Amino acid sequence: MKIKKNDIVKIITGNHKGKTGKVLATWPKANAVTVEGIGEFKRRIKPTKMNPQVGHKDIHRPLDVSKVALVHPTDSAKTTRVAFSFKKDGSKVRVARQAGDKEITS
Repeated sequence: MKIKKNDIVKIITGNHKGKTGKVLATWPKANAVTVEGIGEFKRRIKPTKMNPQVGHKDIHRPLDVSKVALVHPTDSAKTTRVAFSFKKDGSKVRVARQAGDKEITS
């Protein structure tokens, strides 16, 4: 996946269009990401012996990776596409296309 954990992404479609958030987790098999503050819902917790207190728990629902775009490394208002490039030593790095192939550090 081109989006990694701790990247700042912008939602480009859906009800949360235009919002930005930090990626909390990636789900490569499902091709999805979990974004902080986006797709939260409450789940009721049943009482158990270990936790007799009933209540609600906030859970993040993953978004499809096609609905998010990486935020431009220098300009937070813009988004960028991600590509892969190889350094002279042979290591593979991610680069931001709209930033003039600037290496993404995260």
